[in-house]
Amino acid sequence: MVQSMQDLGRSIVVLGLVIAAVGALLMLGPRMPWLGHLPGDVHVERPGLSMHFPLVTCLVVSAVATIVLNLFFRR
Repeated sequence: MVQSMQDLGRSIVVLGLVIAAVGALLMLGPRMPWLGHLPGDVHVERPGLSMHFPLVTCLVVSAVATIVLNLFFRR
């Protein structure tokens, strides 16, 4: 019982840190206007249709997140 409570507490702290990190990124978003407009991001505009898919931005964010998480959770 005690071990499961410790695991629950640890999970809640990690979730709180993740939410805080996402909030910080959202606050810094306007200072990074290039994010979402990298070469390779798909943007289509036609009459009645506007579609934007940040393909390269997703790859860059995924690579950075993978590196950071591997640094923190390496055993």
